[in-house]
Amino acid sequence: MVRAQRRLRAYRVCLPSVYVEHIRSVCSRVSPTSLPCRNWETEAIICRKALDGREVTGLTFNPLNWQQMCAVRASCITVWNIEKCENLQIIKSSVIDLPATESQVKGSAGVSCQGSEGSFTYLGPQMSVSAITGLVGEEAVSFMAKRKAKGRLCGSALCWTAASQLYVGCKEGHLLQVDLDSQSVSVLSDPRAAVKKESQLRAGSLCSLALSRDALFAAGEDRVLRCLHIKGSKVEVKKLSELEEPITDMCFSPECDTLLLSSCGGHVFRYRPLQSDRVVRVPDVVTGRFVAAVPLAIDSSFCVSVQDNGELQLRSMDTGSCVRSLSLSVQVSSLASCPSALYVAVGTAAGHVFFVDLTQKLQPRVVHQQRLHHVAIEHLAFDQRGNVLLAGASDSLVFILDARPSRVFEIIGYTEACGAVLAMSTRCSEGNAGVRVLLLCSAKEGCRLEALDLPLQQLTGGQGCADPQGRLPDALLHKQKFDVAEPLSSAVLGPDGTVFSYCAGRKSLQMFTLPESAEPWTADELVHLEPDQEADSHPLSPAAVILSPHHCWLASAGKDGELRVCDTSSMERYLQTQCHSCWLGGARTVSFSTDGRSLVTIGSQDKSLVCACLRMKAAGAGEVSAAAVYGQGLAAALKPSLVAENPVLSRMPVWDPKTSALASRAPRHGGKASDRSRGLELVEQDDGQEHRSDTWLDRKVQEVLQKEREHFSEERKNLQKAIRELRNTVQAMMRENELLPDIEKLEHLEFNLNVEEQMRLQAEGEEEVARVRNEIELENLAKAYLREVLKRDCWDSMKVKGQAIKAFHSDHEVMNYPMKERTEKELENLQRVQRMRAIEQMDHSIQLSFLEKMTRSAAEKEEELEDKDDEESVALAGSLSAQFGGRNPYLYSQFELFIREQKVHQITLLQDVIYEVKSDFNKQFNSVFKQKEQEISRVKERNKRIAEIMAELDLKGQLWEPTLTDIERPERDLVVLESEFKVEKYLRAEDRLKEEALKKAEEQRRLAAKGDNLRERALDDMMGGVLEVKKEEILKMEIPQPEFMTKPEVQWTEEEKKSFKAFEKKVKELSEEQEKYRKALEAEMKKLQTSNKEATQGFDQVLRKLFERKVKTEMVTCQEELKIANLVYSILIEEEIFNRETELSNKLQKARTSKNDLGEEVRECKEKVNAFKETYDNIVAEDKQLDKSFKKEFSDVPLHLVDQLYKLYKRRPWVQRMRVQSGRAAGEGLDQLKKAIEELDSPENMPEGLDSAAWERFCVARRTKVDSEQKVKQKALMLAEMQAFLQRRMDEDERVRLEVKNIMEELRDFNEEKMRFRLNIMVQILIKQGQVEVEKGNFITDLSDSLLIHRRVVEDLNTTIKTLGEQKIARMVECKDYRKGIIQMEWERRRLAMLKEDLQNKARDIQRLRVSQEQQEYLSEADNKNRTAKQLSTMEKNITLQEKIHQKNVSKAKMEIQKLNKQATQWAVKSRNLDSQLAIMSIGVAEIKNIYEAAAVEETPESSADRRYQDILQRKRLVMLSQAQSQELSVLRAEVERLRMKNFPALVDPDQ
Repeated sequence: MVRAQRRLRAYRVCLPSVYVEHIRSVCSRVSPTSLPCRNWETEAIICRKALDGREVTGLTFNPLNWQQMCAVRASCITVWNIEKCENLQIIKSSVIDLPATESQVKGSAGVSCQGSEGSFTYLGPQMSVSAITGLVGEEAVSFMAKRKAKGRLCGSALCWTAASQLYVGCKEGHLLQVDLDSQSVSVLSDPRAAVKKESQLRAGSLCSLALSRDALFAAGEDRVLRCLHIKGSKVEVKKLSELEEPITDMCFSPECDTLLLSSCGGHVFRYRPLQSDRVVRVPDVVTGRFVAAVPLAIDSSFCVSVQDNGELQLRSMDTGSCVRSLSLSVQVSSLASCPSALYVAVGTAAGHVFFVDLTQKLQPRVVHQQRLHHVAIEHLAFDQRGNVLLAGASDSLVFILDARPSRVFEIIGYTEACGAVLAMSTRCSEGNAGVRVLLLCSAKEGCRLEALDLPLQQLTGGQGCADPQGRLPDALLHKQKFDVAEPLSSAVLGPDGTVFSYCAGRKSLQMFTLPESAEPWTADELVHLEPDQEADSHPLSPAAVILSPHHCWLASAGKDGELRVCDTSSMERYLQTQCHSCWLGGARTVSFSTDGRSLVTIGSQDKSLVCACLRMKAAGAGEVSAAAVYGQGLAAALKPSLVAENPVLSRMPVWDPKTSALASRAPRHGGKASDRSRGLELVEQDDGQEHRSDTWLDRKVQEVLQKEREHFSEERKNLQKAIRELRNTVQAMMRENELLPDIEKLEHLEFNLNVEEQMRLQAEGEEEVARVRNEIELENLAKAYLREVLKRDCWDSMKVKGQAIKAFHSDHEVMNYPMKERTEKELENLQRVQRMRAIEQMDHSIQLSFLEKMTRSAAEKEEELEDKDDEESVALAGSLSAQFGGRNPYLYSQFELFIREQKVHQITLLQDVIYEVKSDFNKQFNSVFKQKEQEISRVKERNKRIAEIMAELDLKGQLWEPTLTDIERPERDLVVLESEFKVEKYLRAEDRLKEEALKKAEEQRRLAAKGDNLRERALDDMMGGVLEVKKEEILKMEIPQPEFMTKPEVQWTEEEKKSFKAFEKKVKELSEEQEKYRKALEAEMKKLQTSNKEATQGFDQVLRKLFERKVKTEMVTCQEELKIANLVYSILIEEEIFNRETELSNKLQKARTSKNDLGEEVRECKEKVNAFKETYDNIVAEDKQLDKSFKKEFSDVPLHLVDQLYKLYKRRPWVQRMRVQSGRAAGEGLDQLKKAIEELDSPENMPEGLDSAAWERFCVARRTKVDSEQKVKQKALMLAEMQAFLQRRMDEDERVRLEVKNIMEELRDFNEEKMRFRLNIMVQILIKQGQVEVEKGNFITDLSDSLLIHRRVVEDLNTTIKTLGEQKIARMVECKDYRKGIIQMEWERRRLAMLKEDLQNKARDIQRLRVSQEQQEYLSEADNKNRTAKQLSTMEKNITLQEKIHQKNVSKAKMEIQKLNKQATQWAVKSRNLDSQLAIMSIGVAEIKNIYEAAAVEETPESSADRRYQDILQRKRLVMLSQAQSQELSVLRAEVERLRMKNFPALVDPDQ
């Protein structure tokens, strides 16, 4: 059988309000994957939209715009717009989120989108949630943290308005209004904020909405129909009517005068708001869920179905329509069709079987009823010949009934299966001699198969094979039991002892073969079966299987909703079709028709029935014909039975429940009922009354009990009399026992004469004791195991056990650090990090030495060595671990942790530091603990001596005896002492024997140690057990009195008096000795007590110091752990940065892909628009050409007629003024226009004087013109639509381009922040506690934009600045000296030039000397004194005058010089300031250059051009400054020259 050779044709019969077929779009309600939009006339898919898989609860089109539709989802609304471009149609979607449930204020509820780019803090950049979670792709976009996620309203219904807006009803009772243009949501009605009224909206009241002309109607789960009048943002709610059932859907008629409502039970209601306020239920509406459906065994063109509410329906197999129905008014559970008569058997949940006559298809009726079970009858099965009917249920009973109406459906008997019946099938043997029955039963280990052989001749022949209680013997039925390895969900009996089943565990079809044996089977024998053949089947279990009537095809229907048909010879190949939804439980049952061509399936929860027809191609026609031939042969064989039984069936009266119930009741008397009659069932009747009824088995048992009671009545009376006498005797004995003393009283249990009951109670008590003992032992074993696990994990694995040291004189205690042994992996990792760090340090030192070898002097090298020897500052190290045993030379500096590997290595080294710090403290702890143990031992020794002294001094008191507590000896917690037992210890027999043996051995050892020791006994007898008198015995010594002291003193002799004096002297000496010894002991005791106190107080001081060390160690540990936490946080931030960068890259790649796709789409659209525009231009040109050629075409017509024809040619009917629409509306408008043109073409409109031929030509021309105009308009609309489509695509392309640009900018900014974060590392600094007072000044208090750098960097920078400054000053001094020499030489050159010029002038004057009259007079005069005196006086006056003038000029020149010097000083100060600024700026430029080089920031052309422009401006400013300074210098030189020339005489050449 090849799958391609067969096809299954299926149709679905659905109950109302469950499946709704959409006109243009089809969307599955459960996790849809796509939204196809179809043209329902051509069944072609116009376009398709992929969905995200979220559940869609409702889908509707905009009634005013078919290109717009909306769907309601769990917490949002999705609006799809269909856009067209010629033949290309696409769907664009937009999602509008519903408001959060917390919002109670009416108004807009837009969704805010928070950017993921956070501000930079000292903990790093604020990352998005997706970067923190590490998600990428669609999950990163849709993910929201649970604590930030807000519950949103859940939409349940929607309704379009006349303005293309939406009214949305929510499950919580909110009414929303959605504006699609602005995509905003407004809350019109909030049930929490409304006043408590009967008509108020509440949760579940808006499950369905319908809009009329002036109001909005709403209904839902609260069974109330409401009318909502909406005016702006105000909603007025009016309650209209109470409904019978919750409403799921409703809609208005096109005229808005009738409202139809459908309920969850399948009922339809009608409401007419203009006529009445009552809601009327529409009759004859099918309700309920399908329970079973079977084709009629006699007529395959009909099938019978029943619903759980008792509705029985006769349906046509071809159309699925309901021919007739009958209401049984009971809950139905099973159904079967009889092959030998035209009736069906219906099983109910109360255990009844109804027999429904179908001889008259238009009038089905119930003719008989029997109650067989107290539980629901789940399985009914006829044999193929219609001889017997079998009924099975979960109570393991299988009843066998005579299926012939002539025998009034007599109950033959029952048998008991090995468990609850799961499936039942039958097969007739050859010659109709017997029926083979297969039962699938449940068992504790899984399931079992049980086979029965029914001898028809003995069962239906009226021989009475059952016992008085109705049970059929197992020997008669030949019971066989079989066991299978895997649990089965269904099984069917095939030919030749084969069994076909569906295995729920392996999700496969299996075939078994029942073994046959000549020896009879025993009822308890269990045979194991293995599958002979197996094939994969339905992936979802369970599934039902059934064989075709000719036993060649196997059909199966499962929870996945698929119907599969395969050949029994090869189950691997099959054909299939999807009949039911897997999300609604799939298929429940499947049945074959008699001819094998049709199958009927029912859904588990979808309330649907599917009829599938097998259509064969030429290759498989033979198999269908074989099935049809078998069906015809079976019908021919059953025809005599039909002829005999159908008339009897048709003559049977309609079953009356009252008379049948009265007739079925049997008289009941006192007595104990059977276990099978455990209760009475209630059956609903048509008249609404209830009565109690018993099953057939109950009546049989009652009849047997009644017969037994009548037969043994006399013996029963005698036994009752004897029991009464015995009871009286025992009661008298008990009353006598109450009067006896307590010691002689018997227990009430001892008066129990039932010895077996006593033994049973004792046995139960012993069993209970054994059970409790076993539970206690198991509980102890579990606790012992838990103890071992805890000891292994928390004690044995600890290298250093946790313990404490307590002080002697206070409650102060100090704990150590419990530490585990470091694993080999941790040690290996630590060694690897240390080796790598050692290599890095060596490489760094070599590089530094190589780079600084030639640049540093010897003194600087010595200083560098000294600096290296100095330890790093504790403040910069960030912790005090080096002072507490945690020194690690491999630690990185906090200013060097830039990359992730360094941070990971630093964490490993810091963990090692913490371990070493704790280990160092534990060493000190152990030494202090040993010191305490020593102190305790010393105190014990002193206390021992103090106790001896107190005993000698006969003092009473309690000594202070220090001991180690349990917290100081934690190993004591692992040992349980005898003193800790609060109850008597339970010992078993062997434990008692061991304990007695130990006691005997101890007693023998003690007796052996007490053996006869003569030496010790003699020493005790002679000297009290000691060889010499110790000093400690002085206080116990007494001098014996002489014997004569018993006599009176008068009778003493002289010798006795001397002896008495000697005795008194000895007594006095002994008392003095004892007093002296007592004082010595007291002093010794005080000294020992003082020593104990001082020693313990000294230890407390040591413990206090240890506690201080512990506090500091904790501080150091916290410091290092804080470093680790910061490093871990930094690593985490780096991972988040990487995730964010990946997210932005993926987003950019996605945007670029979308940009490329949109670009290609825009290009294709442009080509289509241009091509269509050319076509449009051609059509317009052709239309204009028609106008131009009109008069040429009618040139043979007179001119005045041509003008009239042209006016008629331009005239258009009124229909043409209608707005041109698309689709069906456009076609209807064109048809109306054509009809109107035909009216204009009538001869009545022809002008006078025009012949008919010309009129016909005119009409043809006008039609051609109208068609052309319509074509132009349609093309114009299409062109406008295409241009709008192209513009939208171009807008989307621009939007995507801007999105790509924004993402690139965001990615660039993010990279800059990432580099800034890597360079801006967190440093932990230790600051001394206390108050540091500083003077108020203009110092910086805001350090938000400051940088933290190492002090060494600043010092190195200052040293470099000083060196460069000194070098610059030296260069400036050299330049100044050199320039000074140049100036001096220039002055000397000028002086010599001027001197040369003066000498030349003098020489010229001498050469050109002329003797004047005065000279002549001088020469002629002999005495020139007077003249000389006059001249001198004149010259003196001149000189004085010139000196005054000169002094005035000198002072003026000095003032100018001072001004120039002051200006020079100012310029020098400015120059120095510029030099310092230049140095600072050069340092800043170098730092910025290093930062830019580290950040690897690419220099853009704009920044390069800006930099060159700034350089040009700076050069221009410097050139202008130098020009101004040169002009000032030239002015100053001219002024100096002028002043200098004033000091020299000017000899003017007379010739000049």
